[in-house]
Amino acid sequence: MSTPTVPATLTGSYAIDPAHSRIGFVARHAMVTKVRGSFDEFEGSGYFDAANPASSKLQLSIKAASIDTRNADRDAHLRSNDFFDMDAYPEITFTSTSVEQAGEGRYRVTGDLTIKGVTRTVVVDFEHTGSAVDPYGNQRIGFEGTTTVNRKDWGVNWNAALEAGGVLVGENVTLELDVSAIRSAEAA
Repeated sequence: MSTPTVPATLTGSYAIDPAHSRIGFVARHAMVTKVRGSFDEFEGSGYFDAANPASSKLQLSIKAASIDTRNADRDAHLRSNDFFDMDAYPEITFTSTSVEQAGEGRYRVTGDLTIKGVTRTVVVDFEHTGSAVDPYGNQRIGFEGTTTVNRKDWGVNWNAALEAGGVLVGENVTLELDVSAIRSAEAA
């Protein structure tokens, strides 16, 4: 069993601070570049156990309509039933099912990702990026995580063939989570 790399004093319940966190994604476009985007409205909470990571848990809820790729026409297309069908499926959710230490300051979080009513198991590799008490007395903890998924596994199938070969939108999408979380006040 690995020894924890995060001080045990950071064990506790946390809420994600959306003003200082980012839930993003990267997808290949036209076989030549990557398009980046994010979701601007989300909330999440969890319990982090520094001494016994297996006792940790995380849940995240994302407002699908808050998608932002810095292009209004593309965002509208992503909100349509060609992609996320956000009127019928307004939320994207993630609920952890297990957490394991995966090295120095690293954790492997397995959980259920639900998009368009389809739930699949994914593994997100997280790295502890630090902790601090902010100027308001809040204990913060930071993590960065990534995973790559095939969007077609969730029924996000739309595409267009390119004249020179290939497709307009790549199937693999990298999800990026940059999280700052604030520890909840705990009873004495």
